[in-house]
Amino acid sequence: MTLRYKRAHILLPEDLARDIDAIAGRRGRSAFLVQTAREAMRRRKLLNFLKNEEPAWKDSDHPDMPCDSAVWVRKLRKSSKSRGKRSRVRAGQRKGEPKQS
Repeated sequence: MTLRYKRAHILLPEDLARDIDAIAGRRGRSAFLVQTAREAMRRRKLLNFLKNEEPAWKDSDHPDMPCDSAVWVRKLRKSSKSRGKRSRVRAGQRKGEPKQS
């Protein structure tokens, strides 16, 4: 995928430009600002998502699921518990051997 760029003229306070240049170098200023802006946008989008009252998962969006999500989770937990009882044998221990201390 080829990224398209848009030129933007921005004004930075001199002290901020010096701090950025000390970290990224004069030739790396644009890349540093792009990375910083992407991180800030990602953070804002996540915060907006978390503030949203709408549930993130809707059963109607997942018709491939055979049942509603709560039923699926209960089945998964139940099968996990029954597997846990069968797999309590220590690693390397064979059936019928005494436990090593």
